[in-house]
Amino acid sequence: MADLFWLSDEAWSKIEPHLPRGKPGKPRVDDRVVISGILHVLKVGCRWRDVPSAYGPPTTIYNRYHRWARRGIWQRLFERMARPTKETARWRWPLTIPPFPSRSAR
Repeated sequence: MADLFWLSDEAWSKIEPHLPRGKPGKPRVDDRVVISGILHVLKVGCRWRDVPSAYGPPTTIYNRYHRWARRGIWQRLFERMARPTKETARWRWPLTIPPFPSRSAR
């Protein structure tokens, strides 16, 4: 289980304020654990039903991903996270990226 992916405290502190709140119904399973499970599936490419049990039931992980995708929550989250901050506003664009060796150029 050493290969599990968990959101860092820093990453979680940036994501958590943008999550939906106050939806009526049954209380949600811990968002941080479920989102870590979703990111694990996307990172390693496993099937939803093969997500490690440490993240919770596979149906919960899949349903949260699918429902939030259908409601546009992931898109809004990515857009909000990509907005310039005071720190990034000082960057000079375009940032220079070092050349990446290409296999096709060999």
